Amino acid sequence: MEFSRRDTLAMGLGAAALTVLPFQVNAAAADDFIAEFTGGADLGEGGLTLTAPEIAENGNTVPVSVEAEGAEAIMLLAMGNPTPGVATFTFGELAGSQSASTRIRLAGTQDVVAIAKMADGSFVKAGQTVKVTIGGCGG
Repeated sequence: MEFSRRDTLAMGLGAAALTVLPFQVNAAAADDFIAEFTGGADLGEGGLTLTAPEIAENGNTVPVSVEAEGAEAIMLLAMGNPTPGVATFTFGELAGSQSASTRIRLAGTQDVVAIAKMADGSFVKAGQTVKVTIGGCGG
């Protein structure tokens, strides 16, 4: 089978579009997660601490912790993963502290974002870029 220059160009553009498309879909999915969690409320800053390494040698197991004094819930997102929603931690009245830690998988270098719903109904956001040298989601 022989391909014309036009066929080759069309296949190359199609492959490029498929490479870029998942990142646009992930960003839209992350925005949907955030909108659902916040109800469209504005996001403030401060009062939420997100701790993650600047460089993760292995994306399969990246330690992350969040803490927000007075939070009712904290949502954790990995913005570049195929499914950005990682976890939502909910704190009851008897919670000793509003903090949580876990290990997450990151598909590659990306932003990790935490959003906390505070007791007064406001929302605050914190984020950090994690550079991954070996991807964890099939990469």
